[in-house]
Amino acid sequence: MSTSDNRYVTQAVHDLASALWFGGSVMGVAGVNKSGSDLTSGSDRIRVAASAWSRFQPAQWGGIGTVLFTGSKLTAASSNRIAAQKGYGSVGALKIGFVVGGALATAYSAYAGKKIAAAAQAAEQRGEPVSVKDATIPSSTTPADLAAWQKKQRVAQFAVPLFAGGNIFCNAYLTQSYRFGQTAKGVIARLNPAS
Repeated sequence: MSTSDNRYVTQAVHDLASALWFGGSVMGVAGVNKSGSDLTSGSDRIRVAASAWSRFQPAQWGGIGTVLFTGSKLTAASSNRIAAQKGYGSVGALKIGFVVGGALATAYSAYAGKKIAAAAQAAEQRGEPVSVKDATIPSSTTPADLAAWQKKQRVAQFAVPLFAGGNIFCNAYLTQSYRFGQTAKGVIARLNPAS
């Protein structure tokens, strides 16, 4: 193993940050949003989920930032491999797309959460009951503006683990591309495009 290939600390930090981002987003969708359904008040269901997501945001953004930072370091260390090994660069570009898409979905989800909180508060001020099944699922009597933002946030929240998982999948491919057999196969394919 050459010195340029020996990036195990950077790789480990990248993998841990990816796991934090993926696992936290799945926990939020499967646990945080649903746990509010144990409460009787629709406003409380929204408030509890918003509070939990808000408390997780620094860790989530720390994970995303770490994935971006360590990913850029790993990419720089692999510049020769990108040029020489067929498939490495295209999967690397796909990985970057997943990370950027996931970061945008995360940001939009947080924005939608603020809109949900504002819509719930406005409904309460108008004297309308805030009836929701959970933080992102409206009921048949949920005010229209609140229901619309809940649906948007739900889509964004489900997109985040898909993007984060795509990042992990591409990372596994790129890591396996360091194996001698895969490296040789990629270099030969680059040298002989007809193969």
